[in-house]
Amino acid sequence: LYSIILFCVFLWIPFVYFYYEEKEEDDGHTCSQVKTALKYTLGFITVCAVLLLIGAFVPLNIPNKKNSTEWEKVKLLFEEFGSSHGLTALSFSISSLTVIGMLAAITYTAYGMSALPLNLIKGTTSATYERLENTEDIEEVEQHLLRIKSKCRDGRPLSSRDRRAVQQLEERLRTLRRRERHLESIEKSWWTKFCEAIRPLKIVWGVFFIIVALLFTVSLFLSNLDKALHSAGFDSGFIILGTNLTNPLNMLLPVLQTVFPLDYILITTIVMYFIFTSMAGIRNMGIWFFWIRLYKIRRGKTRPQALLFLCMILLLIVLHTSYMIYSLAPQYVMYGSQKYLVQLAINTSVYGQNMSSFFHLFCVNEYYLPSFLDQCIVTRTYLFLHKFWFFSAAYYFGNWAFIAVFLIGLIVSCCKGKKSVIEGEVDEDDSDMSDDELSVYY
Repeated sequence: LYSIILFCVFLWIPFVYFYYEEKEEDDGHTCSQVKTALKYTLGFITVCAVLLLIGAFVPLNIPNKKNSTEWEKVKLLFEEFGSSHGLTALSFSISSLTVIGMLAAITYTAYGMSALPLNLIKGTTSATYERLENTEDIEEVEQHLLRIKSKCRDGRPLSSRDRRAVQQLEERLRTLRRRERHLESIEKSWWTKFCEAIRPLKIVWGVFFIIVALLFTVSLFLSNLDKALHSAGFDSGFIILGTNLTNPLNMLLPVLQTVFPLDYILITTIVMYFIFTSMAGIRNMGIWFFWIRLYKIRRGKTRPQALLFLCMILLLIVLHTSYMIYSLAPQYVMYGSQKYLVQLAINTSVYGQNMSSFFHLFCVNEYYLPSFLDQCIVTRTYLFLHKFWFFSAAYYFGNWAFIAVFLIGLIVSCCKGKKSVIEGEVDEDDSDMSDDELSVYY
């Protein structure tokens, strides 16, 4: 599955993207478009090959710290993972993509976790009210245009300042008229009437989503705080083998694992939640490269290249979700519902014989006994995620950034008013888009 993800990210999606780019720029033969797309895709394949080579030969023998038992345990975990260069190369490549997915999750998922529920709770403005306001704006702009053009009735040319003003006002008027067509279509749409009917259900879902978001944030904060207080530090990737500060998800998942498949259902729900919030964040923000907005995601008008970018971003975010689940429930990912055997001597005797008792304790228990930790088998998933300590350190700091962006997004979403009913549908920079088929989308 990881290899399929590498194939999609480094070969298939780039090839289709550049094919569409070439198709828009050149109306030539398909063969030339395929050749050009393959030429650009070769760069992505080269990057993938470099990552695989670095992962296969990167040295992992990090100097050991003296008098650091936690570090020795971490080093034993690395050695237990095995010496397979192919698996190490795959782990390095996937970890590199996961770091990119972490940046995407910080940008889109963290904001979507706050924007989605609050937008559901607040709702949107009335289409009728917006249309009345838009009509007033149209009349105001038309009057302003008439006042400026009235200056040249006697044959005198307009000044350069007035010509610029006329051009800006005409562009503004075109945008307002496009808004009016959209608002009229939405006002008559059956979908708008249906959304108004299920408004109470939207509020309930919004409250539920904000509670889940706060639960995830608190769990992530406690997990990161535990690493900050009890791990061996930066050189070990902030890895800890026990749990000193537990959280609700860390306690719930091992219990659900005892009844198949309740834990899988919860994990699937968590992953779907991250996907929905990520899509909400991308929908509200658009696709950006640093400070440059590349594409907008809009119903019925999204370009094929934007959809490909959307698929790639969601793939990378799902990759990062693997580590996010570890951050939310570290002991579950590390040991699952395993138990270890403890023998305790009882200071009583029955018929003159000393008695001893055996107990089975969960490996996920926060009061684990380190002397019995060798009875617990660490999962392959945990070792795959922590093959390289520097990636673990990057994920640790990324979690703090995720929490910070979520809190900032929550404050911004609370301060913002209701969204427009045609939010993002009509902008001045896309006035060339056709509105001939509005009834199809509304």
